[in-house]
Amino acid sequence: MSRIRRSTEEGHRRKFLVVIDDTTECERALYFAARRAEHTAGGLVLLNILPPADFQHWMGVEQIMREEATEEARAVLERAADKIREFTHVEPECVIREGRPADEILALIDEDEDIAILVLAAATGSEGPGPLVSIFTTRRAAALSVPVTVVPGSLSHEELDALT
Repeated sequence: MSRIRRSTEEGHRRKFLVVIDDTTECERALYFAARRAEHTAGGLVLLNILPPADFQHWMGVEQIMREEATEEARAVLERAADKIREFTHVEPECVIREGRPADEILALIDEDEDIAILVLAAATGSEGPGPLVSIFTTRRAAALSVPVTVVPGSLSHEELDALT
């Protein structure tokens, strides 16, 4: 169930949501969103999604594996936040979720009424724009309660600066 965005109300601010993953285009989405957040006095939410646990182990092994994955996700988010701090004064919120990426993105948008824009970047390879861009510009587009900005993965920092 989508909620009304509150990002324009007093005490709230518009947030840009970026999914931090291991794709090469992720850095473009991160750069664009951080610059837009800085130029518009907005916020930035960095989301890392752990794959759903589809294994059952005995004696706490599953819990240990989940904790290790969570620690790695924290490290990935902290590295992304450090990159942002190199060129902006934006202090991002870092969120870790577990599950299917599209479901977790939609759930976070629904829970945080200040998220106003989902920022994705298109891959530049011949295999297509990437799974999240494909999902949120086709099958799951109607489920979104915020617009999606798709950043061309081929743009340089200078070109992105001119757009932000």
